[in-house]
Amino acid sequence: MKLALIGHGAMGRLVEARARTEGHEVATIICSRESAFRVEELAEILDGHDAAIDFTEAEAVPRHAEACTLACVPLVEGTTGWHAQLEDVRRIIERGGTLIYGANFSVGVNLFYLVVERAAELFRAFDYAPFVEEAHHSRKRDAPSGTALQLCERLAGIYDAEIPVASTRAGHIPGTHRVGFDSSADTVTLTHIARSREGFATGTLVAARWIQGRQGVYEFSETLDEILKEVNSKW
Repeated sequence: MKLALIGHGAMGRLVEARARTEGHEVATIICSRESAFRVEELAEILDGHDAAIDFTEAEAVPRHAEACTLACVPLVEGTTGWHAQLEDVRRIIERGGTLIYGANFSVGVNLFYLVVERAAELFRAFDYAPFVEEAHHSRKRDAPSGTALQLCERLAGIYDAEIPVASTRAGHIPGTHRVGFDSSADTVTLTHIARSREGFATGTLVAARWIQGRQGVYEFSETLDEILKEVNSKW
């Protein structure tokens, strides 16, 4: 694929390195300063790419979605904290664009969602109470994390109740998400710990490949079943 990266921070650099390792062409890197260009200017820069991958700031997402729609370039949106604007962004994409977004593009986390859902179905039948805990380094801005909110949403759909969530921001804690099921007799916990951001970069490129030839708005975790089928068919 011929890729454009919007944002060249820690995640942008990881995606760049992973993309080059996989044989993709990173044709354009748009730094934060350049991402503030007018929509039309951004669209002109993005024109001709197979996908744009965005890891910048929440407030910039609608502008990047509009630029990608104008350029007819699929957008892989890895930025978090913008979901209050999802309906506005959806209206932009409906003009003929393509967007795949995710609270977390780690394949491991998205498989974790499926494990948690199945566990919730089992524990609910025996009166276990669910809870979510998450912890990240002190530099992470949003709390609870997008991943924790996604876990709560999935659990709430099974328990038909609000799910308690606790957040910690301190030091250099790696991204950690824990789902617990508590009863008077015992507590069972499921935990995902991100050792590095490599998993996010890999998942982002999986999403960029999957989105080719499609239109509309997709959530990464909701498309995972289709993605897994495509991956398994190649083995």
